[in-house]
Amino acid sequence: MIGIEQGRIIDRQGRTINLRGVNLGGSSKMPYGFDQTAARCNFKDPNHVSFINRPFPLEEADEHFYRLKQWGLTFLRFIVTWEAIEHDGPGVYDLEYLAYLRAVVEKAGEHGFLVLIDPHQDVWSRWTGGDGAPAWTLESVGFELSRFEQTCAAVLTYGHPAPSPGMLWPVNITKLATATMFTLFFGGDDFAPKTVINGVPVQEFLQSHYINAVKKVASALRDFDFVVGYGTMNEPLKGYIAWRDLTERVIYYDHGFTPSPIQSMFLGAGIPQKVDVWKRKLFGPRRTARRIINREELRVWKEGYDCLWRANDVWDIDAHRVPRIMRTDHFTRVRGTDVDFPNHYLLPFIERFTSEIRVLVPQALIFFEGEPLGEVPDLRGRNLKGMVYAPHWYDGFTLVLKKYFSSFGVDAERRKIVVGKRRVRESYKDQLERFKRRARNELGDMPVFIGETGIAFDLDHRRAYRNGNFTKQIRAMQRSLRAAEDALLGYAIWNYTADNTNRDGDRWNGEDLSIFSRDQQIDPSDINSGGRALEAVIRPYPMATAGHPLGISFDPVSGRFTFIFRHIDSCTEPSLIFVPEFQYPGGFAVEISDGDYATDADRQMIIYSHSGTRREHTIMITRKT
Repeated sequence: MIGIEQGRIIDRQGRTINLRGVNLGGSSKMPYGFDQTAARCNFKDPNHVSFINRPFPLEEADEHFYRLKQWGLTFLRFIVTWEAIEHDGPGVYDLEYLAYLRAVVEKAGEHGFLVLIDPHQDVWSRWTGGDGAPAWTLESVGFELSRFEQTCAAVLTYGHPAPSPGMLWPVNITKLATATMFTLFFGGDDFAPKTVINGVPVQEFLQSHYINAVKKVASALRDFDFVVGYGTMNEPLKGYIAWRDLTERVIYYDHGFTPSPIQSMFLGAGIPQKVDVWKRKLFGPRRTARRIINREELRVWKEGYDCLWRANDVWDIDAHRVPRIMRTDHFTRVRGTDVDFPNHYLLPFIERFTSEIRVLVPQALIFFEGEPLGEVPDLRGRNLKGMVYAPHWYDGFTLVLKKYFSSFGVDAERRKIVVGKRRVRESYKDQLERFKRRARNELGDMPVFIGETGIAFDLDHRRAYRNGNFTKQIRAMQRSLRAAEDALLGYAIWNYTADNTNRDGDRWNGEDLSIFSRDQQIDPSDINSGGRALEAVIRPYPMATAGHPLGISFDPVSGRFTFIFRHIDSCTEPSLIFVPEFQYPGGFAVEISDGDYATDADRQMIIYSHSGTRREHTIMITRKT
């Protein structure tokens, strides 16, 4: 249904497609009916769960799909986790879940959606403070799940004393459990060659099970042509790969106890350590104390298992019973060569994933991303057709601190504060255009699609839920989506959670980014009731353009929309512009530079046919007064 041509995502008529959609859904990271605060109870049987009814029960599908379609969000980044598919054990697939998944995705197709299947994960697993991989992946390498908190191998939301600082999951990026699993997944052959599971090297064990699980999904959906692609992995991490000094921390998003990698390994082996304590501040984390932890000398490894990294000669205990590093360059040099995570480890995985999925679905587009704020593989000269670069971008200040100031922003990649409305807008446009430059210079002129963008709705300590005033949320959302338009990029908003509530948010790690909530749904008969910041979310946009978009702008206050494009001679089909009734309840006026147009009220659309008298064309839409 869609393809790629010269850096553009195109439809069958050769028109440029501007994908506008949503991630569905936020609670799909968790088993259905799961209460995260009660997670302790599941340690005895961590693999027995069900994801049927994620993102919503099948009987609710028509309601939610109709709502999203009316909002103009016609592209679904559909969240599926490895745990949902293969939670009961290696090679044991949940056939009932796969049947449910096929049924709900089929419903999406009936409503006219294009679907991207996203094998989602955050910091590896629910058991390491995120989501994605089944518990048995951790158990298979020797981890004892119930001891992660006490040994500082992971920080879990339920284990943090109230009040939680929110968004705890990023602190697990460098913790022992997460960093170990990603190192094994991408580089086990080089960094843990002595670790073998049932006769299979650990890297092959993990990668093959992950890819085979996604292939089960591809097999279930392979006859749906509206399922246009598969993501390789959401926000992959490198773990310890390329970590140059194991005694030094790397600051990502620290809060609480923050041991260095070698301290993490010692703590996991039951050796107490004096560890820095950090607290999140306005301009970044700051160290507040140092404390000795794991005085009880608990081991994170199951009985009969040694520390995996000690077994692979990273560290040992000397004759004086003092732990010490044995190989300082263990994670930085392999066979005499400096390691390069994007090109030496991420790229081979992407190539393998692409090859194996396309055996089942030859026409599938493959959406991939690098590490958050990290480098991407150099794909120039490689035969990787039909691929889309799908990085994530957020207004970091608003997302992390849950505050919105119109004249204050941040460039997370460059660790720079931006002040002034104009400068913030220019900075956000530039941040997104960096992805396009990266795609052009390193990825062989690959299309770019923003896989995630959005805002936290629980700004200012949930004030809007008490007073009903979502003005800040509307402005914050407008700023983010305008940035994508300024950069001429399609996007999928994070997220739509069908069972979102003001109290529980998206039902994962205290996050609350859903553009829909039952608690805002006053009138169930009104399709817009329950929507959040719809004044910014629902926007006119070019759905299909007979050429190259040059400029898109929309002001939700005035309702003025302007679109400029340059036509392609070979593309003779008209351009399609989504014009939502929500923004133009009293009707709209259209001004065009040339050609003619027709309206399709049922589909909330303008059908514009350009003339051949000029190369560039302008469509302007305003509200009727």
